[in-house]
Order: sequence, then C-alpha cells, then structure tokens
Amino acid sequence: MYNSLLINRIKNIKGNRVLVAPLNWGLGHATRCVPVIKLLLAENREVVIASEGYPLQFLKEEFPNLQTVEFSGLKVKYSKGNSQVLAMMMHIPQFVYHIVKEHFILKKTINIYNINTVISDNRFGLWHKSVKSIYITHQIGVKIGKNMRILNKIAYLLHKFIINRYSECWIPDFEDGNNLSGDLSHKYPLPENTFFVGILSRFSNEQPTVKTQQNYKNVAVISGVEPHRTILQKKLLKLFLNSGGKCLIIAGKPAERINIENISNVTIISHLSDEEFAQTLQNAENIYCRSGYSTLMDLYALGIKSAILIPTPGQTEQQYLAEHFKNKGFIILKQNEI
Repeated sequence: MYNSLLINRIKNIKGNRVLVAPLNWGLGHATRCVPVIKLLLAENREVVIASEGYPLQFLKEEFPNLQTVEFSGLKVKYSKGNSQVLAMMMHIPQFVYHIVKEHFILKKTINIYNINTVISDNRFGLWHKSVKSIYITHQIGVKIGKNMRILNKIAYLLHKFIINRYSECWIPDFEDGNNLSGDLSHKYPLPENTFFVGILSRFSNEQPTVKTQQNYKNVAVISGVEPHRTILQKKLLKLFLNSGGKCLIIAGKPAERINIENISNVTIISHLSDEEFAQTLQNAENIYCRSGYSTLMDLYALGIKSAILIPTPGQTEQQYLAEHFKNKGFIILKQNEI
C-alpha cells in the first residue's frame, strides 16, 4: 500500500487543479510521479501532466485520460568519456537560461489551465509565488565528486537556495537509518520546508507476483541520458549473446506501439506494462540496470534485494548510490568492463 507520509502530504494540498511536471533526464523522474498522480486522482484532484519526450509518452500511457502539456526543458547529452564534470560545466549557461525560461512559461501555463498547485520533479524553475509549489528531489546534497568537498558544499548551498523558492520540498525516502539515498539527503542540514514522503515507485501498490513460465536468465533495464543509454544497450547485447540462456533487454523507450526484436537468444523490447515489468524483474535470475535512484526505489518496492548495478560513467550520483547499495548486497559492474 502507499505510505502514510505521501498520503498526508497529498491531503495537505488544498488546490483542485494540479500540474505535475517531471524532468526529462531518463524515465526515472516520470515513473516516480506515478504514485503521486494516482493519489491525487484518489483525492478527486484534477491533474495536468507537463513534460516532453519519453517521460511524457510514458505518463500518457499510464494516464490516457489526463490532460497533457508539452513542456520543453534543457536537452542534456553526456560526454562519452568517464567524467561528466566538464560536460555539465559547459551546460551551466544553458541551465540558467532554461530555469528562467521555464519559470516564465509556468506563469502562462498556470493562467491557461487554471492551476492551483504545481508539483515539480527536479525542475528548478517551476515555483510560483501565487500557487502552492512543491519540489521533489532525493538529492539535497549534489555530488560533484569524491574529492571535491568545497564544490560539493557550494552545490548544496545553490540547491538549497532553489529549494527555498518552493512552498515544500518532498524527499522520496525514509528519514531514519533505513534509508536509500544515504548522504544525498542525510548529510547536510535540510531546508525547513522539506518533508520525507517515503519511497515513490510505480510499484508501491503492487502485491508480490507469482512465478510465471516467462523466466529469463538475464534481464537488462536500459535507461538514462544519451549517448550512454545506447552504449550500454549495445554492450549488454554482446554480453548476453555470449552468455547462453534466455535474455531480455528492456530498452526504456515507451511509445504507442511496442517494438520487439529477437536476436538469437536475446529479445529486445521497447517497453513493458507495469505488471509485465514487475513480473519480469521478480522472476529474473540476474538483473542488470543503472544505479539511478528511481530504479533503486522500484527494486526496493518489488522486494528485489540484489542486482548488478552499472553506474553511468562520470555520473557521480549514480556512482555514489552504487557504492551505497553495494553495502546492501548489490553488485557493481563498470560500463567499460563489460
């Protein structure tokens, strides 16, 4: 069942028209908005979804009867190398421009769609003084690098400044020691407007599924920003072709029509329904996936206590989370070692 922490925050929302806007950096920000939207609908709120690309397509499939808005944001492309620090620094002017741009677009959107409350999943500019503005993030302290203490502190202070523009900040995690985010939300002092809302997973309300006949030796969940999304898919395809046994690659590309490709013992499918996705992971012998936070929340919600985590090269947050979950029994595999 959904946790009481999230239910209490949803009930605290007074507005009837709610705009939900996840960031378009992989599917994770959109998937963890699913329980939020479901609870809003259960409380008879009218929800408008604002996003773009695969996240928007995914949420359209999840909620085909809801109104949607094409809401563009910064198009980030990672470096092919093992460090993303320089690539991110080069994007700083674009970051600032898009924060300001989406802030002013939000003002128009609120007026057009008569919005009372805005829920932003990691989109920095979606706060508004006239309506309740809620910001979702698991990363209060931004990880710039292991040995960059001063830069990490500066990043935390800048992020805290943004968080304080919002009415509330929801942290998808537990407050106690049994948390998933570790230092990301438990190292630095929290802004006064923050609330822990428990795990946000599209599988939060799912009951454990029974074993089916469709079992795979290896299942890969591909996600994240290009070019590393495609690089990982190609590497795992080669690995699976040489592994023997039945293997599946879930490409993380939601679309109106599901695409399936069979190559020897490997099936590549563009997307799966939530029920099929849950059953496939629960019945897999081995799971290969990124160490993105939303993916880790999904594994937790499904009761999966071990997987092979492949952090995106140079993505310091995923590298930290992989190490954090290694202590919980997970395995780390570097992309360049595949």
